[in-house]
Amino acid sequence: MNITQKQITASGLRLSIKKDNLEIARAFLYFLRNDLHQQPLAYLEDIFVDETFRGQGFGRKLIETAIQEAKKAHCYKMVATSRFSNTTAEKLYTSSGFQKHSNGFRLDS
Repeated sequence: MNITQKQITASGLRLSIKKDNLEIARAFLYFLRNDLHQQPLAYLEDIFVDETFRGQGFGRKLIETAIQEAKKAHCYKMVATSRFSNTTAEKLYTSSGFQKHSNGFRLDS
């Protein structure tokens, strides 16, 4: 059995919110393609808000911006992840229109 490899590329955005020249929140939005779809998929990763600024809408603003960018890129779907224990993130995602859809798996190297 031979497995062939073909290099693919992805693009993305680093979304950031600053206050007084300090970054207080960030997120990464990746655009990925596969052979099954004409349009890309969007993958939202690593949303972070500094503890001092949590509960003030900065995470929601990052998610709203990411959704707008995914729509502009004509993504056929958007995927976001969080830890099982992070119920705050789960509420934020679901209140932003995301639905629980599948199990995620992880392998740390």
